[in-house]
Amino acid sequence: MKQNLTTGKEWKVITAFALPLLIGNILQQLYNIADSIIVGQFLGKEALAAVSASFFTYYFIISFVIGIGSGITVVVSQYYGAKQYEMVQRAFSSFFIFMLVAGILISITGIIFAEPLFRLSNTPEEIIPAAVSYFQIYIGGTFLFVTFNSIISILRGMGESVKPMVFILISTLLNISLDLLFILLFGWGIEGAARATVVAQGFGMCLALWYVRDKHPLLSIKKKDLVFDFRLFKDGLKIGLPTSVQQCAIAIGLLALLGIVNRFGTDTLTAYGAAGKIDTIITQAILTLSGALAAFCGQNIGAGKLDRVRNGVRFGLIVDVLLSIITFTAIFFWGANMMQAFTDDPNVIAIGKEYLLVIGGFFVIHGALNIFNGALRGAGDTFFTMLVSVLCLWLIRIPLAHYLSDIMGRSGIWWAIGLSILIGCLITGTYYRLGRWKKHSVVRS
Repeated sequence: MKQNLTTGKEWKVITAFALPLLIGNILQQLYNIADSIIVGQFLGKEALAAVSASFFTYYFIISFVIGIGSGITVVVSQYYGAKQYEMVQRAFSSFFIFMLVAGILISITGIIFAEPLFRLSNTPEEIIPAAVSYFQIYIGGTFLFVTFNSIISILRGMGESVKPMVFILISTLLNISLDLLFILLFGWGIEGAARATVVAQGFGMCLALWYVRDKHPLLSIKKKDLVFDFRLFKDGLKIGLPTSVQQCAIAIGLLALLGIVNRFGTDTLTAYGAAGKIDTIITQAILTLSGALAAFCGQNIGAGKLDRVRNGVRFGLIVDVLLSIITFTAIFFWGANMMQAFTDDPNVIAIGKEYLLVIGGFFVIHGALNIFNGALRGAGDTFFTMLVSVLCLWLIRIPLAHYLSDIMGRSGIWWAIGLSILIGCLITGTYYRLGRWKKHSVVRS
């Protein structure tokens, strides 16, 4: 069911839209987490480290395409809010064509350059062969992943969150089942985990394509409706290119940060990857709220209702405080238990809990940063968020991680991450209050 986010009480509209979105996002995260848990429990910590290293390398490769896609999603949500439905279809088809072609090119590039990328990030020598085997299969299915997620993103931009949740639920359950089948029964090892994810993503893509082709009233992938509108794509590019630069800079920064983490050995890399996945899961509610606000703000800016945007952001900040208290409490008492889902190695568990406690102290700040960023993305004001993210990463987080890790050991890396988030939140919050985002609508009367 599509939702009109431009009418009704702001908190009710955002909550109703965000809840299915939250379930869908958590399920989406379970793709990598299911791989990590099953690999860690049945194949050992070295295999788990290989999966962790692959995640950061994969994010680096697809980051540019993710940014472009986010720009087109903003264009779709604003035209949908303005009730210009023909433009919605044209933007969607342009986005779909781009993502399909880009996904195929990424698959080819990733397979060819897999091993040099792992060596670039100082990946421990003993896990490189397993990481390359896993990664080459995983990235070979990228065109399935980006096509599936492009349709999901567009549907969400139009206020439709239930159907995407169902598609993701089905593909996630399939992924977990195939993980167990390929690893335990077929004995395919770490490569089985990668194959399970590719098959599940392909099935999810088929479901999404079927829905858009035969069931959706506004979107179509039929040959006669698939056109590449360069003007609309250029509008999306103006919004998405800064986000692409931001994503690429973040991805390269994550690889640089991974290089610092790798200085402390396989146990630290394993803990960093596993704890990072726990961090992502328990903060999904606030990250989802940011995504919901992007769609909410996009539609309301398209409809010219700026007061609803401000009310939506206030609601988001209140929810952020409540969720941050809950999530940090969960980490404080059960952080070690969460790590045990991935491994029974006591040293890895201790390092992971240390990471979670430090990062958990910054949850409320990280949440506020995401709330402001969601509002700015919905407005199409992505250049500023790009600038702040890049500067905080490269001028603060990475140099500070080098410096503090020399003084404090590995915990200095975790503190550097938190402090860079704090500075980014202060800058972005101030910019939001100045109100320059109001001038960035792409909708033309």
